[in-house]
Amino acid sequence: MPVRTATMAPMRANEAGLPEQPEVVLMCGVAGSGKTTYAKDLEARGYVRLSVDEEIWHRFGRYGVDYEPDRYEEHTEVARRALRERLLSLVAQRRNVVIDSSFWQRSRRQAYKDLVERAGGCWRLIYLKADPALLRQRLRTRAERFDANAAFPITDELLDRYLQSFEPPFGEGEEVIVVAAD
Repeated sequence: MPVRTATMAPMRANEAGLPEQPEVVLMCGVAGSGKTTYAKDLEARGYVRLSVDEEIWHRFGRYGVDYEPDRYEEHTEVARRALRERLLSLVAQRRNVVIDSSFWQRSRRQAYKDLVERAGGCWRLIYLKADPALLRQRLRTRAERFDANAAFPITDELLDRYLQSFEPPFGEGEEVIVVAAD
């Protein structure tokens, strides 16, 4: 994967091996930027990965097969609420967490940072910045799959809407990783 991995600072742990202050990594980026790949790498390092896409798949099934496409937003909100509760539980257990989501709105990023701090954790905001041409290429490849992380094809028109709506983090304590070509 051509994504440069941000350096992972060693976490101080107590005698049980749990971090003194759990870290919550907020993944941020447009569809196709590599958020899930990066989050799975952190999961392999012991982080608990929370994925809205996978929660929807688990609870409601396949987009357009097990539920009607017009219910997607409703299901997304149900999944977000469930993952927020799970996040709070994991932080209380002093577990490191990575949230595999786009966090395309500044207000949603800030709400999660505040939530994590109130719960006693610390946060990192990882922004995967990718060229639109690379995103299009990756999304065409992803459209050939049909799984939780590729629930529906993202057309060029839909990607354009995503790009127009996306609020890139700036001055939010973000770590920017520029995604290189595959």
